[in-house]
Amino acid sequence: MAKPRGFEFWRSTLKGARYVVAPMVEQSELAWRLLSRRHGAELCYTPMLHAQVFVRDANYRRENLYNEVNQEDRPLITQFCANDPEVFIQAALLTQDYCDAIDLNLGCPQMIAKRGHYGVFLQDEWDLLEKMIKLADEKLSVPITCKIRVFPEIEKTVKYAKMLEKAGCQLLTVHGRTKDQKGASTGIASWKHIKAVREAVNIPVFANGNIQHLSDVQRCMEETGVQGVMSAEGNLHNPALFEGRSPPVWEMAEEYLGVVEKHPPCSLSYVRAHIFRLWHHTLQIHQDLREELAKAKNVAGIAEVNRQLKQRCQEEMAKDESEWTRTGLPFPHWICQPYVNNIAFASLCSAAKYIKCEQCGNPKGNKCVFNLCRGCCKRKAFKEVADCPGHGLRFKTKALKQSNSDTGGGLTNGNPNSQTVSTAAHDPL
Repeated sequence: MAKPRGFEFWRSTLKGARYVVAPMVEQSELAWRLLSRRHGAELCYTPMLHAQVFVRDANYRRENLYNEVNQEDRPLITQFCANDPEVFIQAALLTQDYCDAIDLNLGCPQMIAKRGHYGVFLQDEWDLLEKMIKLADEKLSVPITCKIRVFPEIEKTVKYAKMLEKAGCQLLTVHGRTKDQKGASTGIASWKHIKAVREAVNIPVFANGNIQHLSDVQRCMEETGVQGVMSAEGNLHNPALFEGRSPPVWEMAEEYLGVVEKHPPCSLSYVRAHIFRLWHHTLQIHQDLREELAKAKNVAGIAEVNRQLKQRCQEEMAKDESEWTRTGLPFPHWICQPYVNNIAFASLCSAAKYIKCEQCGNPKGNKCVFNLCRGCCKRKAFKEVADCPGHGLRFKTKALKQSNSDTGGGLTNGNPNSQTVSTAAHDPL
């Protein structure tokens, strides 16, 4: 039976997946993939595996793939880094019965990839890549896909993509950043490059880069025409991203720890890293628990730190909103939300043509009467007992209703600011 190709592969095998969790070293393990699937992810990738190690080391194969086989974890694409066609094919042949496609990593920009001569550091070796893709297309029973970074020039990027398609690549993920855009120089991903590739090839394309919220996913698909959007950092800070929700951190952390317990084994270092990312903003405040999390020796110890973080946040929530810890974030620190460094954030705002909040610099609400982001608007409206229809805030309206229902027709001391206004009905999201 012929294997599905191109759009048929995307529609039938991948079930038309639009919401995709990226391959992330030591972070897209089975437990995290299952959690992400519960919250909207339609396709997941394994962490990047080293083809040479996979071929020679049976324990590596067991620990990184064979022990993680789960029927709930489909569709699934296994990603390899490799620079030798024969080794790549050997690794893929050992893998093809456990996944729906094999992906060749041509996007990793890290120093370890440069030393090992793989990832994005192969992007100028077109003859080698053509040979690897052709061989995989001929030998494997599942499709071969690629994940790339762009060249600075759109024209060269398009030629690169078309070369991979001609060699046999059946789906292409385009990270809209160049080889040098990493670390402090990350900047923004170019959706113009991604759009040009989508228009030039006749295979499905996934976009990667600048995805922090579901609205980014929708805007990316509209602007580029891609079939799906891949998230890495956004997913790690909010696994409910594809649902369009920003839940309390403890909700996601508790659910993840439950999945870990149900689907062992899972490396403690992976679990710890996930909890650190989820609680990133809160741990900047509660440094003592950051240290406790770093010292935890088992999942139970991590769960205990998570319990204490939840308790502290709920105690803070019980106070007047005016007493909440101010962090300059769009939402309270205990809500799942992305971490973006200042340089990258400024670039994102510029690229998306965001108008900044007049107080904190975050994107302002489009219809905010105060020209503020939701967090700053809510604080101002609360303090001044005002309404903001754009953010759905009704402090003034509620205060007036309360005033009319009070005996004597007025608020305490005749001052609306002295009345404690319940914020329970005001969803911080």
